[in-house]
Amino acid sequence: MMVLYSGTTCPFSQRCRFVLFEKGMDFEIRDIDLYNKPEDIATMNPYGQVPILTERELVLYESNIINEYIDERFPHPQLMPADPIMRARTRLLLYHFERELFVHVAILEDRLGQYDQKQKDQARVAIRDNLTMFAPNMVKNKFMLGEEFSMLDVAIAPLLWRLNHYGIELPRNAAPLQKYAERIFSRPAYIEALTPSEKIMRR
Repeated sequence: MMVLYSGTTCPFSQRCRFVLFEKGMDFEIRDIDLYNKPEDIATMNPYGQVPILTERELVLYESNIINEYIDERFPHPQLMPADPIMRARTRLLLYHFERELFVHVAILEDRLGQYDQKQKDQARVAIRDNLTMFAPNMVKNKFMLGEEFSMLDVAIAPLLWRLNHYGIELPRNAAPLQKYAERIFSRPAYIEALTPSEKIMRR
């Protein structure tokens, strides 16, 4: 059985929980205290971070790598495009999310208390501006890739859920993006994957 070591407030862990529930498979989730991680976390992941997925002898870390493995092991419903060109474009967008959005999430999470208010304000502006650029795409599209729910939606959902929590307010012209977010949040698997700590982040 797959075991996911997951932080109850970690946006990257939430991605993996979301995929596991979308697949409707048997798995175990082990909650990890992000401020007091057990020693075996550093043994499994040299970077000392969650999420971590184990299955028999296999140990994986990094949420996008974990999610692609789950998607290939359990291909229904398929979350990565079948077409090689679309799959490559999806991976490029996932990389874009990490470089342009989630790099700033790490500053706002600031679990080590190493960032000042100016850095956090700059991170909020960068996230707001980058997210707003996606809004025109969501006027006609139901999801990031069109009508089909995909790994891109999984990847960005934890950030959209935490906007209020992070003190980020999207401009009016980002309304299509907010409607898109509600479509993701209404998915049964999304609701099921939320931890009690995540539920209170958004009211």
